[in-house]
Amino acid sequence: MKIPFFRHTLLLGCLSISLPLLAQDKPQPPQPTGTLTEEIEVVRPYKPVLSDAVKIRRNPNLDNEQTFKPVLTYSIVDKKLELNSNIKELEAQRMAGEQETVLSNNYVKGAAGNFGTVLGEAYFNTGRDQALQAGAFVKHLSQQGDLDKQQFSNQQLGIFGRSIADAYSVSGKLMYDRRSTFFYGFNPVAAAPVSMDKQRFGTLSGQVELMNNSSESSTLDYALSLNAYQFNNINDGREGTAILAGSVNKAMSAFNVGLNASADFTAVKDAAYKMGNSFLRANPYVKLQGKGFILNIGVNVVQEFGDNSRTNIFPAVSAEMPIVTDYAILFGGVNGDVLKTSLRDLSLENPYLNTNIDIRNSVEKMNIYAGIKGNAGAEFGYKVTGFYKTVDDLLLFVNNPLQVNRFDVLYDTGSNKIFGLDGQLNVKASDVLNISGKAEIYSYELESEKEAWFKPSLRLTSNAKLTLNDKIALDGELLFQSETFAKTISPGVPATESSVKIKSFMDVSAGAEYRVNNKIGVFLRANNLLGTSYQKYLYYSRLGLNLFGGLNYSF
Repeated sequence: MKIPFFRHTLLLGCLSISLPLLAQDKPQPPQPTGTLTEEIEVVRPYKPVLSDAVKIRRNPNLDNEQTFKPVLTYSIVDKKLELNSNIKELEAQRMAGEQETVLSNNYVKGAAGNFGTVLGEAYFNTGRDQALQAGAFVKHLSQQGDLDKQQFSNQQLGIFGRSIADAYSVSGKLMYDRRSTFFYGFNPVAAAPVSMDKQRFGTLSGQVELMNNSSESSTLDYALSLNAYQFNNINDGREGTAILAGSVNKAMSAFNVGLNASADFTAVKDAAYKMGNSFLRANPYVKLQGKGFILNIGVNVVQEFGDNSRTNIFPAVSAEMPIVTDYAILFGGVNGDVLKTSLRDLSLENPYLNTNIDIRNSVEKMNIYAGIKGNAGAEFGYKVTGFYKTVDDLLLFVNNPLQVNRFDVLYDTGSNKIFGLDGQLNVKASDVLNISGKAEIYSYELESEKEAWFKPSLRLTSNAKLTLNDKIALDGELLFQSETFAKTISPGVPATESSVKIKSFMDVSAGAEYRVNNKIGVFLRANNLLGTSYQKYLYYSRLGLNLFGGLNYSF
């Protein structure tokens, strides 16, 4: 009984102690004294009255906003400021890359036809290279006509190369040319037969050239070349030549100053003589170019030395003045020169030369010329030139009195006058058709000879090319030469001279090619379509209608 009483008494005591401790969490406010028991603050929207307007100078900003000031960082860019006041240059849009065309470096051609025609050609090249180009070629052509010993043959073999550096270019070539024929001409009314011996020419030539590459910043242009050849015929004719030539041009503000010079060393030998025929040439000039004119003033100094020594000084003046820019340009000038006579050049012009040809240089004392030229874009171009020349020792061919099928050279001494007109025309009607032509008109007033032997008064040449499509191409050529005169000398005491008229002629040729594919082509060629056996030199008839065809292959 004692223990429960004690337990209940202790529990009631703890409860009585804890009640006052909980009441201390919220203290009681003091009791107010006086009449005002509590202060109340009333907050409401601001509603000004009209009487308060005079107190306000401006409307207040009732929004309580804190200004935000961001932290900025700066970086300096190295970039040029562009002025937008100028018109900006348009930038060309880069074109889409195109696949480079694959070119054929090598070419082989072969053909055969009537008159025993055999044609062969081959070309070899190193291909596309911006710095180095090299190649080689070989050619062969042989024909045989209906007349006795009417045979022709020509072979060529050559190599060439070019190296292009940043500031200059070097090029060179080496070639051998061999031509052969027979003296097949004869006088049909002569009783005595003539000798139809064989004639053969061989030329070994080489050339090396150095020149600077043209550029807009370059004010000095130069070129240096060395040309040499060794010529011989089947007999005792020999000719060796070495020519060192150079040119330099300095561009200044309104004019150019330049010099062309060369040293020509030539030795000629035949059965009856041996001689030197050398030259020193110098052509200083000043070129003025102004608004509406171009004027070139200089002199041409020629010194001959060797067996013959002679000094000549000629004017070298030319001018151009456009009437309508590019469409019509007037030009004219006056100059002079010494025309060198060489065995090689004579054989190229007339292969039926006699032995012991007289070597003498002609002097073109004065050449006055004037004309007009121009073009209308790439489709039409023309040039017309009229000239008047005075030539001492004019070179002419004549038949030898004893062997009429061989030709000698004679010189008309004194002042020979030549009047002429030269016209050239080039028309590109379209990408399909191309036509070009040239007309030459001459009139001679000779000092002692009756006629300008074998020199025509009119000569016309023209060619055309027609490309029908990628497969078929046609071309044609025309040559017309007016009548000429030949001088014959009948041996006797005294010898009698006579003039023989050689008829005018027209030679028309045509060709066609069909491309089977990019590598193989078939072609056909027809020469002398009119079939006339005309003569260019007395007693030497040309071949009639000549047809041949063949294949070409590119790789």
